[in-house]
Amino acid sequence: MSMNGYVRAGLLVGMLAVGMGAWGQDAVPPVPAPVVPEQKTVPPVLPPDQNAPAPAAPVDQAAPAVPAAPAPDQAAPAAADQAPAAPASAGTVAVTPMVKGKKEKEAYTGPTEIITLEPTPMLDEEGRQRTDPDGKPMFNPPVKQQRDKKGHPLFDDKGKPVFQTKDELGYDEAGHRIKAVKEKPPKTVSVSIEHGTLTVDGMTGKAGLNYEIADFKYIYLYAPWVGLTVVSSEPFPGATEQKDAFNENTLTVRAGEHTYQLYSDKKLLGKKPAAAYVAVDREFSLATKQPLVGYGNLRKPPYAFPGSKENVLGKGVVAPPLPASLRPQTVLGPCPAGQMRPASVPGQPAPDCVPIKGAGVN
Repeated sequence: MSMNGYVRAGLLVGMLAVGMGAWGQDAVPPVPAPVVPEQKTVPPVLPPDQNAPAPAAPVDQAAPAVPAAPAPDQAAPAAADQAPAAPASAGTVAVTPMVKGKKEKEAYTGPTEIITLEPTPMLDEEGRQRTDPDGKPMFNPPVKQQRDKKGHPLFDDKGKPVFQTKDELGYDEAGHRIKAVKEKPPKTVSVSIEHGTLTVDGMTGKAGLNYEIADFKYIYLYAPWVGLTVVSSEPFPGATEQKDAFNENTLTVRAGEHTYQLYSDKKLLGKKPAAAYVAVDREFSLATKQPLVGYGNLRKPPYAFPGSKENVLGKGVVAPPLPASLRPQTVLGPCPAGQMRPASVPGQPAPDCVPIKGAGVN
């Protein structure tokens, strides 16, 4: 090769190298298509008597070109963006999918009103109705029907209403349990009169007195020729103080020109002498000619004269019977459930128990 040939060849190689470098920076070379082997179709052999046209020459089918891979800094489009939106047809109705959840609560169709019982009389140990300090009859609070956990009226398995008790109040309308409030009992003063004797102006009026006064408020001392004397250990309106009236086993008070003395085998208020507060109701009278002893929480009529307990004597002790005029009225037992004892005149035989009126369902 001549010198000119070498020069031309070098220039051609240099130009080719520069071109290839520029092309490598601006474009990505296409991926070569896979080589698919040529498929030749063999024509069927026809019998000699048929003049069929010659089969067409096979056509080479090139494989489709594979798209170029995206550059590293370019993210591939999401499949959802490439998928065409399905056209909504005019007659298609949208169907809401079923959502599983809690079942709807069945509507309550039972009773909704709470049954309330009418207030009943508050009775003492002998079945008589108690009175407040103003002399008014006392009643128990009305009893209401319980509610269940859903706030509905509660019935037992026989369909009868279940009422509230002291310790079980049931639930409120919102289904919250009602807690029983424990009230602290008030402070009380108890007095025991055992084998007691009442004298008026030194004469025995009553003997064999036995009382257990759990909450001592007032003691009543009655004599037909004096009237009724109210005695308390605490001051009250209209009362006058008499010092050292309570002295161990005796209570001695004056009602004008007359003197009462109540004796007990047990100490009344304690070892130390204590004052008594006394008021005399001279207008009060009873249909009896004998002195009486009573106690209660009123300082004005109606005064209470509970019966006395039976005398309990020691073994081998036999006491002569008291005269009828000196014997106190015997304490009465409680009435059966749903019954009470009507008010009676002190000193007279007590009436029998009768059904309580107005104890029905409201």
